[in-house]
Formats: sequence, structure tokens, C-alpha cells
Amino acid sequence: MKSYSRNLVFKKSLQYFKGDELAANVWIDKYALKDKKGYIYEQTPEDMHIRLAKELSRIENKYPNALSEEKIFSVLNNFKYIIPQGSPMFGIGNDFALTSLSNCFVIGSNDNSDSYGSIMRTDEEQVQLMKRRGGVGHDISHLRPSGAMANNSVLKGMAGSTLYMERYSNSTREVSQGDRRGALMLSTDVRHPDTEKFIDAKLETGKVTGANISVKITDKFMEAVNKNEDFIQTFPIDLDINNHTAFTESLLNGEIEYDKLYDLQYKQDNEYKGCYAKRIKARKLWNKIIFNAWKSAEPGVLFWDKVTSESPADSYGNNWKSISCNPCGELPLCEYDSCRLLAINLYSYVENPFTEKASFNFNLFKEHINIAQRLMDDIVDLEIEKINSILNKIKQDPEPLDLKKVELELWEKIKIKAQGGRRTGLGITAEGDMLAALGMRYGLKESNDFSELVHEFLAVESYKTSIQLAKERGSFPIWSKEKEKKNPFIDRIINSRYFSAESMVDYGLYGRRNIANLTIAPTGSVSLLSQTTSGIEPVFLPYYKRRRKTDDPNKSVFKDDVGDMWEEYRVFHHKFIDWFKVNYWDNVKDRLQVDSPKDWLQNCSSDVLEMYLKESPYYKATSADVDYLGKVELQGRIQKWIDHSISVTVNMPEDVSVKTVSDVYNLAHKVGCKGLTIYREGSRSGVLLSDKEKENKEGGIIYNNAPKRPETIICDIYNITRGKQPFTILVGLLNNKPYEIFALEKLSNSELSDRVTKGEIKKVKSKTYELSAYYKETKYVVNNIVDFMSKDEQKDTRKFSQMLRHGIKPKYIIEQINEYASISSFDKVIAKALSYYLNGETIKQDKVCPSCGSNNLKHETGCVTCLDCNWSKCN
Repeated sequence: MKSYSRNLVFKKSLQYFKGDELAANVWIDKYALKDKKGYIYEQTPEDMHIRLAKELSRIENKYPNALSEEKIFSVLNNFKYIIPQGSPMFGIGNDFALTSLSNCFVIGSNDNSDSYGSIMRTDEEQVQLMKRRGGVGHDISHLRPSGAMANNSVLKGMAGSTLYMERYSNSTREVSQGDRRGALMLSTDVRHPDTEKFIDAKLETGKVTGANISVKITDKFMEAVNKNEDFIQTFPIDLDINNHTAFTESLLNGEIEYDKLYDLQYKQDNEYKGCYAKRIKARKLWNKIIFNAWKSAEPGVLFWDKVTSESPADSYGNNWKSISCNPCGELPLCEYDSCRLLAINLYSYVENPFTEKASFNFNLFKEHINIAQRLMDDIVDLEIEKINSILNKIKQDPEPLDLKKVELELWEKIKIKAQGGRRTGLGITAEGDMLAALGMRYGLKESNDFSELVHEFLAVESYKTSIQLAKERGSFPIWSKEKEKKNPFIDRIINSRYFSAESMVDYGLYGRRNIANLTIAPTGSVSLLSQTTSGIEPVFLPYYKRRRKTDDPNKSVFKDDVGDMWEEYRVFHHKFIDWFKVNYWDNVKDRLQVDSPKDWLQNCSSDVLEMYLKESPYYKATSADVDYLGKVELQGRIQKWIDHSISVTVNMPEDVSVKTVSDVYNLAHKVGCKGLTIYREGSRSGVLLSDKEKENKEGGIIYNNAPKRPETIICDIYNITRGKQPFTILVGLLNNKPYEIFALEKLSNSELSDRVTKGEIKKVKSKTYELSAYYKETKYVVNNIVDFMSKDEQKDTRKFSQMLRHGIKPKYIIEQINEYASISSFDKVIAKALSYYLNGETIKQDKVCPSCGSNNLKHETGCVTCLDCNWSKCN
């Protein structure tokens, strides 16, 4: 086998990725076939795809109706249609690294024991999995709470379950050396008496830094929160406290103190030996969860009753009961189960993208869903082969059997679950680009409707393929129609408009091949290689500035404190360049003789670039722009068609209130999300530069007279929804700065197209303002915009207009609104509109990247990712 120098591979890969240095470096470092000495055996991703296709074809040939190697290669090549994620892309056909093909694992609690032996066993198991590229999740709800008695000579109460969070976190950090990455999720049930200690564990700087944490929230707890009632926490968490007469009577008599752990054992009642209870105020704990998420972006929440009731695997009893989830939250799993991931690139099914003729090719999509689900099932076979190789390697290792017994037993358990359920993780990437290419703005009703349709189609076709595979290859061994007939997700699938009578017959006769099929995982590296948006996320930024050191004084933008010179350059989202090429490039290149669209955009002024952005479908559709409620509603609608879960982050501005975070979490529970993660800008340190100059600081108090209003002024037009109420917001501009604002709630498409972004407001007389706007060849006129406003809205907008005219910056108006307004209030509509005029506020992000030292980081799909080297916390 011939090896190649890194310089040669980089040169070839750079050509493959059309000059994208980051994509070339990420592919070489993470996925190119290489041996332990670092010799590289693939020149470009095309070689990798040949490797993958060969191995997948080998498995296909074991079964009827086998896909050819050429067909498999055609859907993998260029990352265009079907993309194996992470571990499968690295490990399939790779004989140099003995790693699992599973991206994620959940490990058990060793028969719910909380002995030191069990705790140490869990610690060792997570390390053994991490060293083979696996992210790990486990639950600590089985560990005794703080103050409980140990079953030995210790008389004082134990330190509690949270004591071991730091141990598991440190083990994760220890295994993250060299090319290895450790990723850990720790969860606890809200019924556990140590929940408050759990959610506070990461507030102390430097503590539990190697783990994500999430609280499993029950419907009963949410009911108690909404009714402002008491909630009883117990240990064990599934203890029925109503059977404990003495405690319940004391509770009714008001004798049970809040936040105090009660030992339920009495001398005459050994039934409750080792059982404890605590009375808390549900809303107080909920507020604590929300505040911590607001302050530090953790904990996440998992709406656990929704998870378990919708999970097809949970229909099969305790051995398949979901107990925790993987580090990024998209895969709730039973103990010792794992999952492999694969993504479909949605952008590639848009024909004539970014034109008026754009359409989605559902026929090709259907064909490729069928292929993708087949390949996912093939990867299960390849994974079982990998596990057998791992087991053989462990057996041949020279260590004594007692030292390797835990690792052997661990992989045997994982093998049993892989064979028993044949679980797959089919997902997507490029949702944001798909919508933009179709001319839809992310977050609006039209785009949400289309996204749900696509995901329903994907889910049903995936399940139909799994049924067909059961007919050809056999069902997963424990399949039972009787056990899953009451599962709401299965019921939704078989009653979908896309499910067929033929599939229903085959389902009854042959079952399904895979116990669960679908997820939406982080696609950081995948989206980088496919040059698309990530997962179901909108575009993070259409363009941003990146810094790099330079020795060339002609390129230097500034010197830092130690004298190093830095240059700044723009980085563009690839599909934004494609949009520009389709819509503007012919005019620009003929007029200015520019070599490429990217070169022109790189060198044009900020004002011109901003003009292009406002014309693009990415305008007002970035992670920071998308309405929080709209994004959560979209997640809930898509979640209906995902049997596992979704990794997604709701990005929120730094000045958002704690109450707003609570509103978002409450909405997530209401619309059926299985979990939620938010990230508030500034809740962690670091800076990502916008493409605008920093706002100057002003000292002292300056009183300004309002400039006189011209008869006609230009206005920006926004469509913003709060709750279920849509508003058309007009922001009048004087010298390109906000001068006045109107909020219209009753406009229909007949008065103004949703696609209009600019207009003119003419003051005819007092309280009479005429709006004129154009979209292509159509002119829209609203004779008096005040007629479309209620009296309260007229009063409020007049107040905010006065603030703007007298020089109060939008930033300070927004800050005041966030102090008092709920997320669904009218004033939040004003705040959202004014947020587009913050003029280069720095975007604060996480701490610096541990891989390259950059502070150019983003929060997306539940992960922190470096924009400079593509390091991801989830890898």
C-alpha cells in the first residue's frame, strides 16, 4: 500500500475542496486513512469513499437485492447525498485503528448498585469506550443522596451522588490525549433528592469540566411547577411515597420541612430500609435550573416522559428501557446500547437552487432514503465485526484475565445489544441551506411547514425500508408487533399519508429490521466537508472575520500586546457564495473583470456586502436572528418524526432575561420537544468578531434634540411573530439609523408581500403615514399604516420612536425591554426588530479552543465548535 506525504495530500485535497483549507485539513487530520506512525494512504476524500463503498458492498452481497459498489460510491462521492458520520467514516475499512463504528454509547449502573465497586466499574467502562472513539452517557440517579446512610460501619450520612460527578469528569479529561477525544453526558432524574446539588455542580470554576449535564424532567414535576405546588423527591426515584403512611400523614399535617432529607425506615417497618424522601417547592427548583442555564448554558433538560413514551425500543421492557443519553443529547439509549450515525445532505435535493424555478426532488430523495437505511443496516454488521475484532484483541493481550475482564464483559454486552436491536441513527444535514435554496426564510411558517413535511417523508420512507429489509434479511430478533402496537411513534408512522397498504401487510408479516432508526446529530465536521449548514440549524453567519498571524507588515491589521502581527480576512458560508453567483455574478464579472465570486466578496466594502446580504435568503435567518419561539416550535414539529431525539441549540442574546429562558423551556415542553439546550451570548467568555466596527463607548450624559422628520423616509420591513401573532415591523431610517418604528398586526399579503424588505414612509398629515414598497414588478401601497395598529400599539411605538429620535441606542432600549417583558409580549417584537441595529456588538462565546487556542467559537447543534480548526466538544 502506497503512502503519501502530508504536503501532497493537502495539495490534492485543497483542489478537491476548491481552495477550502479548513475542510482539507479537517479531512486529513480526522478521516484520511493513516497508520500509527502518521503515514497517509489516501490522497483525497474520493479515495476514502472508494474504501467505504468497497466495504459496504461486501456486506450488501451477503443479502438479496444487493446494492453495487458503483451505486454506493455514487451516493457517497463528494459528500453530495449520503454521508457516514464520524466513527463510520473513520473506521470502515480501516485496519490501522481498532475502533468501534458507534458514535455514542450509554452504559448501565450495574444492576442499580451504588457500591464503590459499581461506581468504579462505571468509571472504567466509560474510559474503555472513550479510548475507542465513543462518546458516553450515564445516569447517576441510582446513587444515594447526600445524607443517606451507607450499608457498612459508617454512621454519618454519605456525601451523595454528586460527589462522583468530578471523578467521571476527570476520567474523561484524562482519556482525552493526543488524537483521542473524551465526551461525557451525566444525567439525573428530577425526582432524586440531590437534583439541586447536581445542577449547581458546574457553577464553581474548574469543576466537572469534562462532562455535559442534563436533568431528566417528568411531566408530574412540570405540572407541579405550573401549579406552583410542592413536589416530593425520593430515593429510589421510582418509590411510591403514597404507600408510606407515616410520611404522607405528616406531610398532610404540615410537619414535613422543606428541603430536608427524611429517612423513611422505622424500627417496625423494614420495607423502607434505605429509602428517603424530600419535600421541595417545584417552582423554586425549576427557577434554579433556568437560572443556571441562563448563567452557564447548563444544565440541559430532557423531558423524560416524552422520551420514553415515544421510544419504540422502550416498548420492549426493562432491558431496552432508555436510561440516559449521549453527550450531545440526540440519542436516548438503554444500558450498553450504542448507535452509528449517517446524514443525508438535504441541500442536494434542491433543483435550480436560489432561483425562482427551485424545487425539491422528492423522487430522488425517496430513492436515497432507501439506500441510506440499507447502508445503516450494513454498518451494524460492520460494527459487529469490529466488536469481534476488539474482543479478539483483548483476549490476545498479555494482561492477566482479571485485569481485562471488565473490558471483555463490556464489549460482550454492547455486542448483544447491537445484535438484538440493530439500532440505526439516520439523520440529515443542510436544513438551513435547503430552505434558503428554495427561497424560504428559516423560522417563518412557510419554511417550518416544509421542514416538517420533509421529515415526515424521511421518517416514513426509512421505516418502510426497514420493513422491506426485515422481509429480505429478517427482523431484529426481539421484534413483536404486539409489544409495540400502542407506541405513539409507530402509530404515527403507519397512519402517515406516506405509508402504504403494502408496507402495512409486510409489517404484520415480517416486522422491522431495526428497533429505532432516526436521529438528528451534530454534523460539525460533516457540514464542513459538505460545505453546508449543520443539522437542522440555520446558517450561523453568512460571513465573519477570522484572524491569523502574519509576518508580512503589508498584511498586518494590528499588533497585539506581545508584538505579534495579525491579519483579518472574511470567511464566507459556501452556499451564500453560490447564491451570489446565481443572482449577481454575471453582472459583476463582466463589469469589473473579477476572477471569482469569492474574490469579489472578499474585497468589496462592508456596505456593499451588507447590501448583498439583505437581498439573500440568509438575511434575518442566522442563528442569532431566528425567533426563539419559532425555533423551538420547529424543533417540536420535527421531533414528531424522530424516534430518538434532536441535537440543537437555541442561541439567545447576552441581555436576554431569565424569564425569557424560562418561557422558552416551558414552550419546549408544551410543543413536544424531548430536550432543550440554550446558549446565551456572554454566558461564557471568548469573542467572535462581526464584520462591523466596534461601537464607541460614550461617557457622561448627553441630551439630544430630535432631528426634524423629512416628509418621506426610507424604512426596513420585518415580519416577526410573537406567540401566534404575526407583526409587520417598519423601522424608519434617517442617515441609515433607526428614527421611528411602527408595528402593524393586520396586514395581509394583498397589502404587502412577505418578501418585501424595503419601502418608503410618507407623512401625509398628523397620524396619517403612507407606505410604498416594491417587490420586483409589483408595487404595494398602504394608505395609512396607523389604521393597522391598535391604540396601545400606537402609544408604545410612539414611545420607542421618541427614544430613537433623541439618540438612545437600540442596545439600551432592548436591555430595558428584556428587564420586564415576557417572551411573548408586544415589546419583545420591538426588541427583536431593533436587534438588527446593534452595529457590531461583539458576540461573546465560549472559552478558547483547546486544540488551536482560537476564541473563534460557535454554539450549534448542542456543541461548541471552533470556526478556525473545527475542533468540537462533541468529538
